[in-house]
Amino acid sequence: MKRTVAILSLAIVLALVLAVVVRHRQGEPSATASTARAPAAVQSAQTAPAAQSPQPAAANPGDLTAAATTQQETRDSGGADSNEASLEKVAALSPEGQLPPGKWVAGNNYSVLSPAQPTDAPPGKVEVVEMFWYGCPHCYAFDPVLEAWKKHKASYIEFVRVPVMWADIHRAHARLFYTLQALGKLDQLHTKVFDQIHQQGDELYIPGDPKATLADEIKFAEANGIKGADFEAAYNSFGVQANLDKADDLGRRYKIDAVPTIVIDGKYKSNVNMAGDEDKLINLINDLAASEKHGTGCLSPRWPGLR
Repeated sequence: MKRTVAILSLAIVLALVLAVVVRHRQGEPSATASTARAPAAVQSAQTAPAAQSPQPAAANPGDLTAAATTQQETRDSGGADSNEASLEKVAALSPEGQLPPGKWVAGNNYSVLSPAQPTDAPPGKVEVVEMFWYGCPHCYAFDPVLEAWKKHKASYIEFVRVPVMWADIHRAHARLFYTLQALGKLDQLHTKVFDQIHQQGDELYIPGDPKATLADEIKFAEANGIKGADFEAAYNSFGVQANLDKADDLGRRYKIDAVPTIVIDGKYKSNVNMAGDEDKLINLINDLAASEKHGTGCLSPRWPGLR
């Protein structure tokens, strides 16, 4: 009898111990389940987007008296936004826009606008735009080269000048440009405006005084055979203002931060520094325009001034 009671007691104890062990193991997470969940956590960390760093603010451009002494007149000392510059350098060229290897290098001799911008050129034409400023000494130096090129450029090239609109002095000179254009006097007086500023020392701009600036520009116009009333009417016209708004928009879309800058067919841009010198820039313009007009790898005849 005693042996029976002992056996039963031992059996009860064993049953209780077994029940505790079973409950404990059911409450523990298995090693396999823990391992299976780990990659998901790692993957989540790897795919989480990185925080974007803030973009640096561009500095305000200087006026005519603070013109840069380098080969280009720049909008600010920092140049283009680093992210935009990197995007332009790595943007892939379409097959139609590729030039023969070894001739010109994208990201070195010219940059690729991304995305490409629409142009106003008629069908069959390739638009070439010069972004410039009358007060820029480098634009003044490059202007005779452009004028000579215009006489020999390919017939399919549509050349357009667009003034930059960075600050008050740039906008004042841009308004003068479009006023002369509206009066049909631009071809006659374009070079004279440059000379008035860089040879005669007349900036055609009075800081902080729009009325005095207008009076100074009227004086220049009258000295060159334009009636003051006609000049003022065109100066304040809707057409001139529309052109100014368009110039401002183009400068932003082309990401212009230095002048003179050449934009070819809304896709490529370059300048004297990137091309190597003035004559090489002309040849680069011709080659990119020819490639746009005729297709892959087509080069233009050499510019006669190439050294």
